[in-house]
Amino acid sequence: MTAESEIVSHPGKSRGLLDVPHYLYLLDLLVKKEVRIRYRGSWLGMAWTYVKPLTQFIVFYVAMDVFMGMGRAGNIQVYPVYLFSGVIVTNFFTEAFGNCTRSILGNSGLIQKIYLPRELFPLASLRVAFVHFFPQLVVLIIGAALMGWRPDIKGLLIAFAGLVSICLFAFGLGLLFGSINVFYRDAENITDLVAMISVWAAPCFYTWQMVAAHVPWWVLEIYYANPIAICVESFHRGFWWGATDRTFQFAGAWPIRIGESLLVSLLFLIIGELTFKHLEGRFAQEI
Repeated sequence: MTAESEIVSHPGKSRGLLDVPHYLYLLDLLVKKEVRIRYRGSWLGMAWTYVKPLTQFIVFYVAMDVFMGMGRAGNIQVYPVYLFSGVIVTNFFTEAFGNCTRSILGNSGLIQKIYLPRELFPLASLRVAFVHFFPQLVVLIIGAALMGWRPDIKGLLIAFAGLVSICLFAFGLGLLFGSINVFYRDAENITDLVAMISVWAAPCFYTWQMVAAHVPWWVLEIYYANPIAICVESFHRGFWWGATDRTFQFAGAWPIRIGESLLVSLLFLIIGELTFKHLEGRFAQEI
């Protein structure tokens, strides 16, 4: 056996996410391509990243607080900041999860023509979700500051940990459903259902105390095994707590909740990556 034959690898196989650092330039190109395609022919362009969440916030605020009085019923101080800090988290998750799920089919032309780590496509979709998330975060910070919020290092670190958790969670689910979606298009419909439920499965409009008042303790524990709920609470601690009388508390010790959230997210990332690697060899034939 020659030295040349020893370095030949199995066609269409890679080390998965471990190969991504070697393709960062290509990853940047995929991100730019997705953003350019999304706003092609759009007059407002990236301004939609502000218009859509602000419109959504206004609708939710009028419906949930002005009409239904959720802020008053839950004794939630500075309700607009509480609401918006949760909305931008669920917006980020639904966009990241949905785009990651559709990324393989959406790049079928490239997958059929060249080989590269397939994980680059959902990872590019995750980064595009970040492109839309950060303008919303800027709006949140400005709005919270105008209503009296003052940042503290502990709160910002908690918010960052929650964001890391939800990124891993969305990416892991995206890998899982994105690979399944190549063979069964029902995965996209499931993604839409999860996106719809996620807004209500986290304390965006209400508090966890409202949940605790109506369910047994073990149901509450399952509720808080959801990384979306923990990330929303993390953003409440980071960007809403400082604008209130600072009586906000996690449902339990926050280090434990953040740790549980990270473990659940890592578990889904491992499951998603293993499923993705198992199925990726047949992507080109099935697309």
